[in-house]
Amino acid sequence: MKIQHVIGGVETDSADGATYDDIDPYTQQSYATVARASASDVDLAVAAARKAFDEGPWPRMGFAERGRLLHRFADLMEEHAAELGEAEGRDMGKPIAAAASHDVPRSAQNFRFFADHARLSVAEALPSDIGMHTYTRYESAGVVAAISPWNFPLMLATWKIAPALAWGNTVVLKPAEDTPRSAAIIGRLALEAGIPEGVLNVVLGFGDAGAVLTRDPRVDRITFTGSSVTGRAIATAGAANLTPVSLELGGKGSNLVFDDADLDVAVDWSIRAAFSNTGQVCLAGSRLYVQQGVHDEFLARFVSAAEAMTLGDPSDPSTAIGPLASAKHYAKVAGYLDPSKTRGASVVTGGVAHDWFVRPTVLTDVPADAPVQREEVFGPVVTVTPFASEEEGVRLANDTPYGLSAMVFSEGLNRAHRVAASLRSGNVWVNCFFVRDLRAPFGGVGDSGLGREGGNFSREFFTEPKTVSMRVGA
Repeated sequence: MKIQHVIGGVETDSADGATYDDIDPYTQQSYATVARASASDVDLAVAAARKAFDEGPWPRMGFAERGRLLHRFADLMEEHAAELGEAEGRDMGKPIAAAASHDVPRSAQNFRFFADHARLSVAEALPSDIGMHTYTRYESAGVVAAISPWNFPLMLATWKIAPALAWGNTVVLKPAEDTPRSAAIIGRLALEAGIPEGVLNVVLGFGDAGAVLTRDPRVDRITFTGSSVTGRAIATAGAANLTPVSLELGGKGSNLVFDDADLDVAVDWSIRAAFSNTGQVCLAGSRLYVQQGVHDEFLARFVSAAEAMTLGDPSDPSTAIGPLASAKHYAKVAGYLDPSKTRGASVVTGGVAHDWFVRPTVLTDVPADAPVQREEVFGPVVTVTPFASEEEGVRLANDTPYGLSAMVFSEGLNRAHRVAASLRSGNVWVNCFFVRDLRAPFGGVGDSGLGREGGNFSREFFTEPKTVSMRVGA
C-alpha cells in the first residue's frame, strides 16, 4: 500500500521520492509505504493553499454553499467509516470497532457542527447616539497550518480542519508521522465532496516538515495538538512571523472521588478516563484522588474492573486495550514503571505485558514527587491516592504544572459546583468524562496550552474580526 500527500488537488509522491514505513503496532511490521515530505513539498502545499485562498472560490462562497460541501464531506466520511476505522487501528493500535463506531461519527459531526455554526453565527451591531453606527464582520483569516497528533488521528485532525474550512480558510494538514493514513483518506474525500483543489492539503512526514510549515510567513494561523515541548517550539516559530497560535498540549488530569459519590458511576467513568484508547489521551484521569471514607471500596472495584479489560488484536471487537502506538512510545510508558520513576509505589495490578502491550496498571503509595505522579505518562497507568478533606483534595488536584482536565465525583450539588470552581483546569467533568459540547471552549492552562477552540472561540481564532464604523447622521 502507498500513502501519498494531497497537494493542490492531486495525490502525489514526495518531490524527491523519499518514503518511510508505516508500522502496524499489533504486528510490528510495515504495512504501507508513506511519502515523506521535504521542505519543497511543504512549499508546494502552502503555495497551493495560498493560491486557493487568494484567488479561488472557497473564501468567497456563501456560508450555505460551503456548508453544503462540508456536509457532503461528512457524509463521505460516514460512508467510509470501515476504511477510516481500519486505518486508525492499523496506524496506532486503536480497537477498530471503537474507531469506526465512535471516532468516525464524532469526526463527521465536527464538520456538520461547524458548517452550521458558521452559517448561523451572528455578528455585533453597535448603534450609538452620536450619528454613528458600528458593526463587526468575521472574515476568513487565510492559510491555516494544522498539526495533529497520533492518539486520535482522525478526530483531532477534523477538530482543526472543520472550523478552519467552515470560516472560509484554506488548510495545510500535517498529521503525526506514525498515523498518516486517515489524513490522506480525508484529503482524498474532500476532493470527492467537491471542495476545490488547494483548499485542503495534506503533507505527510516528520517533525522537520512541521517545523518548515510553522515557520512559513505565508501561513496566517497555526493550530497544534501535541506535547508541551513541541508546543513551545511552535509558539516560538509563530512569534517570529507574529502568526497567531492555538496550542492544546499535554495533561496530567486529576480525578476527585468524594465520600458521597455514587461508586457505580465513579468506577465506570474513572475506568474510561484512565484506560480508554490505552490511556493515550491528553485528558486522561491519570491521578485519582479518593476520599478516605470510600477509598478501600473504590480501589477494590476499580482494580477489578481494570483487570477485566481485554488486551488483544485491534481488529477483534472484544478488544478493550490495544498495543501502544509505537516502539518509542512503548519504551516511554514502560519506563515509567521502573522503580526509579515509581519511587517505592506499590503496583496493585498491571504492568508490562508483551510486545508493545502494557496492562491497565494501578499504583498506590506513590510519592508526590515521583515522576510517574508528576509527568504525563500517556499510557494505561493510573495512581490512586487517598485524601481527607475537600480542601486537601483540591490542593492535591491543583498540584501540577498542567491544567487541561479534571473530574469530580460527588452527589452533593453545592460541593460539585464549589470544587469545579476551585480546580485550575480548562475542562471539568462532574460525574462523567469526555462529554463534549462543541459550542463550549476547549483548551488548557499552564503547560497544557494556549488559547481555546470550539464554537465562537474557534470563530475568534480562525477569522480576522473587523470593525466597520459608519456615519449615519446629517
